[in-house]
Amino acid sequence: MPQNDEKRFYRVLGALERDPHVCLLKNYRQHKGNTTFRHCRSVAEYSFRLAQRLGWRIDEAALARGAMLHDYHLYTRKERHVNVLKHAFAHPEQACSNAAAVFSLSGKEKNIIRSHMWPLTLFSPPRSKEAFLVTLADKYCALRELRGRR
Repeated sequence: MPQNDEKRFYRVLGALERDPHVCLLKNYRQHKGNTTFRHCRSVAEYSFRLAQRLGWRIDEAALARGAMLHDYHLYTRKERHVNVLKHAFAHPEQACSNAAAVFSLSGKEKNIIRSHMWPLTLFSPPRSKEAFLVTLADKYCALRELRGRR
């Protein structure tokens, strides 16, 4: 079974966690009070563990960056008075736009961010293993958070 470079994954993830732009995610709450920062970190870690469990060889850096930035929309639904459905459809593109304004993103990383709400984002399907992993991990982590587990 192929092994992914865990040190590389955590090195990239750690650099993002220290980035002041990414630290802004600590100011936003979602999923029953969990911070967006904590949610994104959970999605990143779960995506990596899922890749390991499935034996999938992945691009560790793209997975860490795409997962950590997948909810970089920089607002809360309540402060913008956005309903759940509109947010679900629109926030991936907003997150991608915000992240691309600050970070140099690869096409794969942009697809990870844009497709993480698939199949709601019908015209932005996951186009890589990394994007598919983040799509699954995001749903799993969100459900756990909504049930009060972190």
